[in-house]
Amino acid sequence: MPNRLAHETSPYLLQHADNPVDWWPWSAEAFAEARRRNVPVLLSVGYSSCHWCHVMAHESFEDDATAALLNEHFVSVKVDREERPDIDAVYMEAVQAATGQGGWPMTVFLTPEAEPFYFGTYFPPAPRHGMPGFQQVLEGVHAAWRDRREEVGQVAGRIVRELSERTLALGVAAEKGAPPQPPSAEDVHAALLALTRDFDAVRGGFGGAPKFPPSMTLEFLLRHHARTGSAGALEMVQATCEAMARGGIYDQLGGGFARYSVDAEWVVPHFEKMLYDNALLCRVYAHLWRATGSELARRVALETADFLVREMRTDQGGFASALDADSDDGTGRHAEGAYYVWTPQQLRDVLGEEDALLAASHFGVTEEGTFEEGASVLQLPDSEQLLDAGKLDSVRRRLLAAREQRPRPGRDDKIVAAWNGLAIAALAETGAYFDRPDLVQAATDAADLLVRTHMDWHARLFRTSLDGTAGAHGGVLEDYGDVAEGFLALSAVTGEGVWVDFAGLLLDTVLTRFTGADGTLFDTADDAEALIRRPQDPMDNAAPSGWTAACGALLTYAAYTGSTTHREAAERALGVVRALGPRAPRFISWGLAVAEALLDGPREVAVVGLPDDPATAVLHRTALLATAPGLAVAVGGPPPASEPAAVEVPLLAHRPLADGRAVAYVCRGFTCDAPTTDPEVLAESLR
Repeated sequence: MPNRLAHETSPYLLQHADNPVDWWPWSAEAFAEARRRNVPVLLSVGYSSCHWCHVMAHESFEDDATAALLNEHFVSVKVDREERPDIDAVYMEAVQAATGQGGWPMTVFLTPEAEPFYFGTYFPPAPRHGMPGFQQVLEGVHAAWRDRREEVGQVAGRIVRELSERTLALGVAAEKGAPPQPPSAEDVHAALLALTRDFDAVRGGFGGAPKFPPSMTLEFLLRHHARTGSAGALEMVQATCEAMARGGIYDQLGGGFARYSVDAEWVVPHFEKMLYDNALLCRVYAHLWRATGSELARRVALETADFLVREMRTDQGGFASALDADSDDGTGRHAEGAYYVWTPQQLRDVLGEEDALLAASHFGVTEEGTFEEGASVLQLPDSEQLLDAGKLDSVRRRLLAAREQRPRPGRDDKIVAAWNGLAIAALAETGAYFDRPDLVQAATDAADLLVRTHMDWHARLFRTSLDGTAGAHGGVLEDYGDVAEGFLALSAVTGEGVWVDFAGLLLDTVLTRFTGADGTLFDTADDAEALIRRPQDPMDNAAPSGWTAACGALLTYAAYTGSTTHREAAERALGVVRALGPRAPRFISWGLAVAEALLDGPREVAVVGLPDDPATAVLHRTALLATAPGLAVAVGGPPPASEPAAVEVPLLAHRPLADGRAVAYVCRGFTCDAPTTDPEVLAESLR
């Protein structure tokens, strides 16, 4: 019989609707039930494409004996971390503070007042590898609750006090009471030096295993190179992008990136594919091509964009959250990576002996295998190998066609506003750079969906939707920042000023609902559900933090509109980047990228010309291909002589044609260059 999760819209919660565990969704009613029964709450947090979440579900939550223990002694609450990042953030902070590590599934025991007192992540069904069995944990927590209630309450109270007393030490005021200052060129250079020390010069990337795609760090390095000409910054980007593109973390047949590599060489991925990773990396590779003309960067950007549209796009025009790591291996058994890996015999079955040898050599498939049970993850290990391009293309197409006959990984069709904002920016820019109007249209369709389904009349966002219906939970700061970023990028490409207007509405909400009196930013709105702590974290993780995403969008919007309010809000909020950038650059890299834009201006380009004039298109493309950090580009027709300010984007106001010809205006730091009709002069002014 289905439990209470059967009525939820989250695909992750629905996966647990038939468990024998009497699950509750996060709700006041669940905690009221715990108070009525005088039992603790088990909070289990995960997401649909999480491999170990599935493992623990199968081992414990589908087990009748374990479910009986849970149902008798606990109120069990299941949360989708992608739907409720605020709950995840607050309790993950407690888990990490208590254990020194975190991850998913996250397992936390709470009092009926939602105060945490015991923590963990994955628990096996029986003791192993030094971990207690889950039933042991349940029995131990139940005994403590029954026999040592006062001690449990004291522990919970102390944890909540410690969390609530934590303050974000900006450490950026020159003297007491001085407003926080954004990073200087010296601060950014110090961050670059710290990154250089952490760079893996042999294998690309930063740090050791597991190795995650450093998308935001690469964006910062590209912007730093553009502003300063630093060869070292560009070399780190090129080495990392090539290593990832040649490794197993990149899908050599279908395009797109897995979530991370379990090793330091990028060979064996954790196979789930996340929307945010692929949106961010698509943009990185497109920007690398823009900076260098790299053919590899061009190929990977386009293949990743095509993957997003082909495999992640939903019927409503948005982009699904994730593809699972696991799938049926053909025997009825679910296994991680089953959809993606190959044995030499499988190559022979599809290609025949001769082409199978070619494929094995080209993709690094060996008899021993690079993964499990003699299977190999496809990669491109030999950059010097000279092979017939036509034959390789035939091999790739046949392998892809054969792979598509395998049972596919599950897809989480939930639309997350923030991640769709990232996808809109990536697809709009990639489509513009490579003359792919279909990609720009896909970005526009996703933006339309966000406005229609995720945005209410008060410019408030809903975090998620499914099948065209918005979820019940309000957007968090990253939703507002990333969606505004996507809208501004889409306006730059299409020339449609309405996207600047929508971005402005969202950013006004950031200023009124998410900003503290001292200019710091909170992850949740001031009228959101009150948790044991209002989450506030400027550090980037797998995607830009809400804090740094909002900084970037505020700064760009100010460039389009001339709003000093939005610019000053961005500058104040960037104070945290000045404090943290030199110490932890990998974890505030998007903030450093925004700081590069601020140090460069950012520059503003207004292209004015008739829409069907080829000269307008050439000037517009020249501006879009400029690498100046955070460049704001607007394009539109000339304003009417009677109302020179009557234009969709304020940046275009009072900008006439030049003797009837298309013209570009470039401004930076409240100073403007002479307008030009020459694309080469425009390009030179933006270097």
